[in-house]
Amino acid sequence: MKKLILNLILLILLSAALLLPGAALRAQSASGCTDVVVQSGDSLSGIAARYLGSFGAYGQIVSATNAAAAKDSSYARINNANSISSGWKLCVPTGSAATNAPATNNARQPAVVPTPTATPEAEPLTLQEEYADRWDGKGPFPLTFEYLREQKYPGSEITIEQTLAPGVNYQRYYVSYRSEGLKIYALLTVPNGPKPATGWPAIIFNHGYIPPEIYRTTERYIAYVDGFARSGYIVFRPDYRGHAFSEGEANGAYGNPDYVIDVLNALASVKNYADTDPDRIGMWGHSLGGYITLRSMIVNGDIKAGVIWAGVVGSYDDMINRWRRPQGSVPPAIPQRARRWRQLLIDEFGTPAENPAFWNSISANSQLDEISAPIQLHHGTADADVPIEFSEQLEKQLLEAGKSVELYTYAGDDHNLSGYFNTVMQRSVAFFDEHVKNQ
Repeated sequence: MKKLILNLILLILLSAALLLPGAALRAQSASGCTDVVVQSGDSLSGIAARYLGSFGAYGQIVSATNAAAAKDSSYARINNANSISSGWKLCVPTGSAATNAPATNNARQPAVVPTPTATPEAEPLTLQEEYADRWDGKGPFPLTFEYLREQKYPGSEITIEQTLAPGVNYQRYYVSYRSEGLKIYALLTVPNGPKPATGWPAIIFNHGYIPPEIYRTTERYIAYVDGFARSGYIVFRPDYRGHAFSEGEANGAYGNPDYVIDVLNALASVKNYADTDPDRIGMWGHSLGGYITLRSMIVNGDIKAGVIWAGVVGSYDDMINRWRRPQGSVPPAIPQRARRWRQLLIDEFGTPAENPAFWNSISANSQLDEISAPIQLHHGTADADVPIEFSEQLEKQLLEAGKSVELYTYAGDDHNLSGYFNTVMQRSVAFFDEHVKNQ
């Protein structure tokens, strides 16, 4: 009897040894994911890059997490790929699940833009082919200020798409508006408390270059937006076309007027927003956003003040002859067509030395007489992306034109002015307070 019992015990142990590993494999295969808890500052694209090796793979995390949430309430349900919160439990697919995760309709996801190495670009277009929808080769060229002044910028009603987590003393919304028939998304903040009799002062916030396929409305510039929003301003940060969920193509700013047009329509939309004082609107821009801000102030005199951080504010002559990013630093996400604007324009119109009239017609620096509002400039001396000379030259040109301008430089600081951020923000808010809020 004892021998029989001993044999039964050995049989059970042997069966367990054989079955348990298989069961563990099946459990791992069934879940097919690694549990990741969102930390402060995380984004879906950043998590995708960290675990899956690609910013664009965030859609797989959305699909896997929502599928897991349908079975286990401990997982988050992602309804907006732009907005995740600290403490959320995500399912990051592993193994074959990482490459075969099905698409989901539970979260709105922008299309992933393939890199040039994945999809060869089409044969380069000529200038007239590039601008076929705007230019017949006879009228004002679309980059000229003559063209920009001829256009209409009606904007539209601002539609709240989603209410986001509030700021310390303001509400945050994910919104949309219209620009040239395209649906453009934006971040909107509105101060808490009783609205002033004429409405809240507002700031149009023009962000710098971020690769369009990894751009997310609620990521980056968080402290920048917060600095203005908590100071009693409506902040409207438009996503340029082709960024995140915004419709249209992201064709770049320096060889195409699209982003400026989107911002001018954003300005019109904010002016018509019920909580805004239409007579108290300023504009802020960083880097590429500084280029957009300067051009917008020339086209529209309703902007009461402009603040530009590390702006691309040189003339086109400067941009062509005295501005080159370090070798290998041009992000591959910029389409080739958006990078070849220099050669396209030179082939059609000649160099700045050969045809100064044309290049002056598209350079904001040659149109400064049209600016009626004060401008404040900030630039770090160690900026490796945009030469500080651009801001220094613009200050000189504005003073020569009899305009109001302030320039602050920051020894050893970088393109994001991260070393002096608090000082730069305080000066920027004070400038807007003087020329926008307190008017």
